[in-house]
Amino acid sequence: MNAALAPADQGIVLIVDDTPDNLALLSDALDRAGYMVLVALDGASALERMQRRRPDVVLLDAMMPGLDGFETCRRIKAQAELADIPVLFMTALCDSEHVVEGFAAGGIDYVTKPIRPDEVLARVAAHLRTARSLQSARSVPTLKPVPTPAQAQEALAQRFQLTDREVEVLQWVSCGKTNRDIGDILGLSPRTVNKHLEHVYVKLGVETRTAAAAVAIAAGR
Repeated sequence: MNAALAPADQGIVLIVDDTPDNLALLSDALDRAGYMVLVALDGASALERMQRRRPDVVLLDAMMPGLDGFETCRRIKAQAELADIPVLFMTALCDSEHVVEGFAAGGIDYVTKPIRPDEVLARVAAHLRTARSLQSARSVPTLKPVPTPAQAQEALAQRFQLTDREVEVLQWVSCGKTNRDIGDILGLSPRTVNKHLEHVYVKLGVETRTAAAAVAIAAGR
């Protein structure tokens, strides 16, 4: 933990999971990393807690009795004051339809169970940095407006003559997803994802995933 940062400055993370062991594992890891941790055992309690204290990131179990994670996420995104909070799904489900449902509900990322705390910490930190950068960009008047994700994707497609599918693959690469992850999200085989990525490299004039991701990120600024 950075001694110069109080937990609330480091970030507030809400964990929503109906399994106490998962709550304890993640809560301990996040607490040690310097985050302020809020917990809820179900979707309804999570929504109530968010009205009292606004978290910076939500870790949300996809499958819970009663109000499941997908519906909970939809209700979060339906509230203007909460809609920009990054929601990361936690799920043991690897079917692409459930992955897609999570993103359709408004989730920004997902981690699979059994939970690996180091992976969760890395993803929380990355999405927190992105969220704070966007907040800063919105709060500072500029002559050039910040492009929306759709505008950034259109700009990428036009500038480099990318197909819609190539743009989708590139965007997920810029989020740090593997070919297998991207295949699950888009309903493609890892081999097909790799083929699209090879075409992207040629069109962008780059040779690595890191360089391609840098181009995508720059287009969103």
